[in-house]
Amino acid sequence: MNSNNLQIPKEVRQKIDRELQPGESIRWVEQPVARMFTLASLPVLFFAIPWTSFAIFWICGASGFKVPDFSRGIQPEHLFPLFGVPFVLIGLGMLSSPFWAWQAARKTVYLITNKRAILIQSGVSTTIRSYTPAQINHTYRKEGRNGIGDVIIAVRKWKDSDGDQMTEEIGFIGIRNPQEVEKMLKNLAETGF
Repeated sequence: MNSNNLQIPKEVRQKIDRELQPGESIRWVEQPVARMFTLASLPVLFFAIPWTSFAIFWICGASGFKVPDFSRGIQPEHLFPLFGVPFVLIGLGMLSSPFWAWQAARKTVYLITNKRAILIQSGVSTTIRSYTPAQINHTYRKEGRNGIGDVIIAVRKWKDSDGDQMTEEIGFIGIRNPQEVEKMLKNLAETGF
């Protein structure tokens, strides 16, 4: 088993143990490189900074750029700036997106066993995708210059509410040594074990 000295969180390790069938052994296990997930969230971060700044500026402007005087109690003019609070909260959510992406990577694990390929993504709920040798015939690899890449097992296609074609690549995303992993999956597809 190639674990690359992983420190898989205990809750994720328990999910792995529950998922394995009798006689099934792990040949490879890996977690995505967290920085690849956080880098993907950077465009959101760059949008979030001006969004949040403007929302705060709007609240300050709506309050006349002064601290409200509550000596006469709450007045109607004190309530108007509060309309900006949801926009500040949305901005804070976007600003924290790299943290949430890092958390998602930490709770994701990929496995190749002697029987199948398994993707486990934990969070509020857990998604477990399992692919038998017959289902992994058309894998392909995408690799960056840094040697980190993706091994795609399946492509999900659907149409959104507007009728536009949407696709989602499913597989081992943001892993080290994608070429080695692709070979292991192709071997599993050919031999069936």
